[in-house]
Amino acid sequence: LRDIRFHSGLLQTQLNKALKSLEGKKLIKSVKCVNATKKKVYMLYDLEPDRSVTGGTWYSDTDFETEFVEILNQQCHRFLLHRQEKSLKSNAIGPLAVRNASLVHTDEILKHISELGISKVQLKREDIDAIMQTLIYDGKAEIAQDSEGESMYRATNFPVDTPGLVRSPCGVCPVIQDCGDTGPITPATCTYFEQWLQF
Repeated sequence: LRDIRFHSGLLQTQLNKALKSLEGKKLIKSVKCVNATKKKVYMLYDLEPDRSVTGGTWYSDTDFETEFVEILNQQCHRFLLHRQEKSLKSNAIGPLAVRNASLVHTDEILKHISELGISKVQLKREDIDAIMQTLIYDGKAEIAQDSEGESMYRATNFPVDTPGLVRSPCGVCPVIQDCGDTGPITPATCTYFEQWLQF
């Protein structure tokens, strides 16, 4: 609003009147911005605001929908577990065949979530991929790729309690490829490793 006033040279009352008139004619619309909740952002009426402005699927107005994300997280995990059970009961020959039968494409998960009807908004593939990343970070799922490079997911379960070293953060570290003996990321400077050692 300040930028519009500065560039137009209009007084605040004149600007408010002009903006209300343009909104009434459906030429512009006011959009709530998650980054700056006190600022008013205006855009052309026919345009869809970018996710960086609205926060995307995970925001309602400017509030993060924690409960919605948790429900999606649980339902995606249940779907993976169901697929895993199904593959275990199948007549697949060998553990690799069972493992491969439990892999699920993003589109399959999206279809399942859509059929459940738990979302008021239209979810996209990238929304499901984001939920699946949280499951990976929680150690509940793992990712693989098919022959075309498409992401596939499967549930992970550890029937036997894992030894402490296996539970180190290195196994799920998002920057493991940059970690080494020298450089900006090393085990000696790793904050994840430091937190893990404090347990």
